[in-house]
Amino acid sequence: MQLKDIENFKNKFNSDIFFNLDIKKFNWFNIGGKTKIFFKPKNLIELKDFLQLYSNRGKIFTLGMGSNVLFKDNTYEGVIIKLGNNFSSLSKLNAETIIAGSSCSQKKLSEYALDNAISGFEFMYCIPGSVGGGLKMNSGCFGAEFKDKLISLQCIDTKGNIKVIPSNKINFKYRKIDLNEDLIFLSATFKGSSSNKNKIKSLVEELAIKKNNAQPSKIKTGGSTFKNPIDQTTKKAWELIKESVPENVSFGDACISKKHSNFFVNKNNASFDDMYSLINFVKKNVKDKTGININLEIEIIE
Repeated sequence: MQLKDIENFKNKFNSDIFFNLDIKKFNWFNIGGKTKIFFKPKNLIELKDFLQLYSNRGKIFTLGMGSNVLFKDNTYEGVIIKLGNNFSSLSKLNAETIIAGSSCSQKKLSEYALDNAISGFEFMYCIPGSVGGGLKMNSGCFGAEFKDKLISLQCIDTKGNIKVIPSNKINFKYRKIDLNEDLIFLSATFKGSSSNKNKIKSLVEELAIKKNNAQPSKIKTGGSTFKNPIDQTTKKAWELIKESVPENVSFGDACISKKHSNFFVNKNNASFDDMYSLINFVKKNVKDKTGININLEIEIIE
């Protein structure tokens, strides 16, 4: 990959572009090797100019807050783009409609909705990811999903073309949406409903307590590892894992959380191979014991 023109771009515009950067610290698992290029655009113009320069010469991955991703330990032969603070804005279009930048956290979006007495975003308080990541995965919990609130999303393709896609043109699936992989989400427009602040606050607190009681926090984990197999059983993925896999199983420093069996943990210095071995061990044991296939919710980046 020729990098001279990208180096020139970096110097000319004083861009936040880094070469051969360690990506461990940018994901919740704290696992991974290096990336050939790491780019944090300051604004949309800089992002568009870079994409037109890069011109599909290699892979592109847009990184949000680093939950729900597992990087390999080798070098990512492409560019990882992490949108900066100018992509995290929040604004109100009207009394029930919010526009959120894709690098904004889902928790902040939920808090903004609360501050503006808009209900429907309470569940997002409990999801540890960015709005962009939530869009890509149709994130959800406690019976609500992104698709329930989305009006439209604004995005840019890898050639620098900006598009607006209404939600009725998107095919939503469980923890997935059917859109081209070359789209980088910039922002999204959501619609809630006007409500009483105290009522919203009570629900947020109730959901937060439920989450904190059930899920581990402040550890090296990627969130839910497997999707719930909604078409094969009424059991959740964590229930299938709990009844099929020994609780104390580990591969190197990769293990299963004692608090929630669908949360896998890097105890200290787990490698990608450690975590991937644990994933495959669990998947095989669940299949052998129950006959049910469980599929990954986290995304493996290679």
